Amino acid sequence: MKQTIERVAVLGSGVMGSRIAAHLANAGITSYLLDIVPKELNPAEQAKGLTLQNPEVRNRFARENLEEAKKSKPAAFFSSDLSELVRVGNFEDNKEWISKVDWVIEVVTERLDIKQQVLQMVDQLRMAGTLVTSNTSGIPISALASGRSDDFRKHLCGTHFFNPPRYMKLLEIIPTSETLPEVVEFLTQLGDRVLGKGIVYCKDTPNFIANRIGVLSMLYTIKAMVDDKYTIEEVDLITGPATGKPKSATFRTADLVGLDTIVHVARNLYDAVPKDEMREFFTILPFIETMMKNKWLGDKTKQGFYKKTKGAGGEKEVLTLDYTTMEYRQKQKAKFSSIDIGKNIENVSERIKALTYSQDRAGKFTWKTLSAILLYSAQRIPEIADEIIHIDNAMKWGFNWELGPFETWDAIGVEESVKKMKEEGKNIPQWVEQLLSSGKKSFYRYENGVRSYFDVRTKEYKAEKETPGIILLPSLKDRKKEIKKNSGASLIDLGDGVACLEFHSKMNAIGEDILQMTQTALAETEKNFQGLVIGNQGTNFSVGANLMLILMQAQDENWDELDLVVRAFQKATMSLRCSSKPVVAAPFGMALGGGCEFSLGADRIHSSAELYMGLVEAGVGVIPAGGGTKEILIRNLEGIPANSDVDLFPFVKRAFETIGMAKVSMSAMDAKAIGYMRSTDSYSMNRDHLIGDAKQVVLGMAKSGYTTPKMRTKIPVLGEAGLANLTVGIHLMKEAGYISEYDAHIGRKLAFILCGGDLSAKTFVSEQYLLDLEREAFLSLLGEKKTQDRIKFMLEKGKPLRN
Repeated sequence: MKQTIERVAVLGSGVMGSRIAAHLANAGITSYLLDIVPKELNPAEQAKGLTLQNPEVRNRFARENLEEAKKSKPAAFFSSDLSELVRVGNFEDNKEWISKVDWVIEVVTERLDIKQQVLQMVDQLRMAGTLVTSNTSGIPISALASGRSDDFRKHLCGTHFFNPPRYMKLLEIIPTSETLPEVVEFLTQLGDRVLGKGIVYCKDTPNFIANRIGVLSMLYTIKAMVDDKYTIEEVDLITGPATGKPKSATFRTADLVGLDTIVHVARNLYDAVPKDEMREFFTILPFIETMMKNKWLGDKTKQGFYKKTKGAGGEKEVLTLDYTTMEYRQKQKAKFSSIDIGKNIENVSERIKALTYSQDRAGKFTWKTLSAILLYSAQRIPEIADEIIHIDNAMKWGFNWELGPFETWDAIGVEESVKKMKEEGKNIPQWVEQLLSSGKKSFYRYENGVRSYFDVRTKEYKAEKETPGIILLPSLKDRKKEIKKNSGASLIDLGDGVACLEFHSKMNAIGEDILQMTQTALAETEKNFQGLVIGNQGTNFSVGANLMLILMQAQDENWDELDLVVRAFQKATMSLRCSSKPVVAAPFGMALGGGCEFSLGADRIHSSAELYMGLVEAGVGVIPAGGGTKEILIRNLEGIPANSDVDLFPFVKRAFETIGMAKVSMSAMDAKAIGYMRSTDSYSMNRDHLIGDAKQVVLGMAKSGYTTPKMRTKIPVLGEAGLANLTVGIHLMKEAGYISEYDAHIGRKLAFILCGGDLSAKTFVSEQYLLDLEREAFLSLLGEKKTQDRIKFMLEKGKPLRN
């Protein structure tokens, strides 16, 4: 077996096959995307005069599905250019490609006979040692191994990706009794480091772990809704963030996944698990059968539990299915006092517990459904997994639950909840009874920064396995590695002479506390460390500056105070840039506004592959004033030889467009294309490794002989000639209706900075000169009512106001 993967054959080009090929391309891996040969011409092919022998026809399925993947939203590829790494073909003309690959992934339709037929072909063509995996969501891997050669069976495994593969973290690995241990280990390392996945080991049981529990949870919830007469809106309110689930909750998730997919899994489970104590809930309710008959399958058919339409005035409108009449009606706003109270509880464990024991209708529904799912999950051990941690991770990574079932059980109190379950006559799994009778009161415990979980086999706590390269900041803090702390940030010792500046304010918004800690962190680093990482392990790196505090200061006309705050922000980002020790920013998720500016201030960026970075200030009526405007200008001018005759205007125009259009990257690769990241910057496919990888970048920079950057004093600016050109462009955009008059006003302020202000000719300026222009423009715009109105609208609605 090869220890690297250079080429992969993806067999089956449907939604999952094409998206898996796309994600392989994201990881830099070439793939062959193969599918069947069409049996008849379509109208377009007939119009062209093509025949069934034409390659365009014979590769139609793979080609069209790849095109769909290229257009999909959310994007399947980090960059559209990566689609060149996917080569399309068919099973008849191109089957010999299978002999050239290191890994074959089978993703054909969910029928055992078809899969066996395809794998028989693979067995005849593959080189010895080639990995073969199936993306089946429910067919036993052992059935796919039947009749295959000895070497094939040893290298066969299940690899169940979740849709969409780029974004869903879970990769279920399902070995058979004959799969070589080194195959499982190799797939684990590949999935973790190369593809960025969270690995869960599953037993070869029907629908493995996540779908077994996730689909039961959904179907039980729907049955409870019907039995207890709740509305779809009420259930979605209860089963969303209020209980640690995604905003899509139950029915929006069903529409996204597709009702036909859910029904297929449910029917498969009903047939495959005759002894399951909850088998009756895998039967399909009559109103769902009607939806299937009507093709109300969700987003793919434009209507499901919800239906998007247009109102009388042409405005977008979302209707909800009334399952009692099977007609769509106006969406009704659901409201429960317990959920309103819970919105003020930030800690998810505390929020779930408060709702679970509430006595209103939301609390009763939560208890009924949650207690059933917890018991069902416990009953699945050791059937689908031997360890509770695999079940918890599967549900967090595959269904985006904030807490897995056993983490949730700990949150509501194991002893308290089991007592209530017994009072209701529910059967408690024996091993849960044993946990409580032994004096233990939780499935997990924390000691000295190490999390342990209850091992069902030994009846003792077992330390969670540490993965090399993964650094957990909460664990370091528990082990007394926190050097300094205030309300917004901490300085943590990562070991090996590297410190970490961690943000932990609400949404990691940057305020005075973070700015103060930045200076403290730099001073401490320069005295006692080799370098500094700026990173955290929140939901997003940082959504930017604290807009609410800025708005309040502006409304109170505290201009001197605001001037000091902006100066402090500029000082922080410039201190990062001019530090005598290397500074590496480790952004992930959203790194917007000030979060982007902090990253731009570092020597290097080592980000997560999933990075939504941008200077979005123009959307709220201001311009970046923490060094972002200056830094984007400089980055666009980098590489132009000094004293050359190169026309600078195209480079300045690109900087203007980046900031003025508030461009946000859709990946780290895209951030490089836009200019937020340099070619020397890097990224991790798996965010779990981000802090550890950034630490290694710091150590590498220190080892190679880091020198303190100097303040830049010769930045070329175009003066009034460049400003005139940009102003004309702004005017034309306004006249064409692309931007409002106020957008044009902001644009002119931005152009003034990028061209060096009130200068008559091309010349050179310093960083501080540009920072002063940034600050002046920011404060002047902030004093205008339209900007304040935009900020208020953003805070209330969560989206920019265009006027």
